Amino acid sequence: MELTGQIVKALSGFYYVEESETHHVYQTRGRGQFRNTDTTPLVGDWVNFTTTNPDEGILTAINPRKNDMIRPPVANVDLAFLVASVAEPKISPKLIDRYLVYLESLGIQPILYLSKVDLLSAQEREELVDLISLYQQIGYTVFLNTELTGKAEQLATLIQNKTVVAVGQSGVGKSTLLNELLPERVIETAEVSQSLGRGKHTTRHTELHDVFGGKVADTPGFSNIAIDYIPKEDLDSYFPEMLALKGQCKFRQCTHQHEPQCVVKAAVETGHISQQRYDSYVQMYHEIADAKPHYKRKKC
Repeated sequence: MELTGQIVKALSGFYYVEESETHHVYQTRGRGQFRNTDTTPLVGDWVNFTTTNPDEGILTAINPRKNDMIRPPVANVDLAFLVASVAEPKISPKLIDRYLVYLESLGIQPILYLSKVDLLSAQEREELVDLISLYQQIGYTVFLNTELTGKAEQLATLIQNKTVVAVGQSGVGKSTLLNELLPERVIETAEVSQSLGRGKHTTRHTELHDVFGGKVADTPGFSNIAIDYIPKEDLDSYFPEMLALKGQCKFRQCTHQHEPQCVVKAAVETGHISQQRYDSYVQMYHEIADAKPHYKRKKC
């Protein structure tokens, strides 16, 4: 019998598929055709499978994907919580911008979640207001870990009927966020290494959990994210404040750096686009432009 469902966990060569109608989870393996075509099933994939008994099956086909993330390895993602720690380890705004560009390029709605706010002094919290305001003015939703309690209704509205991931560096608080969303499930967390200034990988596989009528993935953390698969001419499309001005510069292929009558540079001068965000754009533009074609990586 052939059934359809979504892969909710991948572990040790097995793919755990939740059948669409009954929501029963089958342990499946992929057919050899996936190896022959160099296709890897991902958590979040909608798949066809045949059952060999009431609990096991064989994957037969992967349905077309909306998108796919290699790091973290999840497909068909609608929304992502970008978990950014403001202390131990403190994430830089440029790294936040890098993650946002990555998510925007995949058509994934980002939600900025600032963790470890409770570790800040009163003065440091005041300084954080400007960072929060910057991203809210661009149009991003921002949550603080200290304010998550009582936001169930807002979270439910965001997550319902969506596949959601939590992304960010190791040790920034992704598992802690998931514990807040799923209080009955305790996800392992770890202290940040004092010598290296970064966290340990507490999540070793990717799995979808039922949260507020949607599916949320706890995923392994990673410290580096490649963006050189993005054509440099398209980079400004993944900065919402620049996208709003698309096509208004004097030159059609304006890089927003040296050209005259550039509306983006004018917006930076007037403060309508922040200098920090513009600097992030320039840095990423040159990284993409300088990448050697045969070394360019796929989206990671």
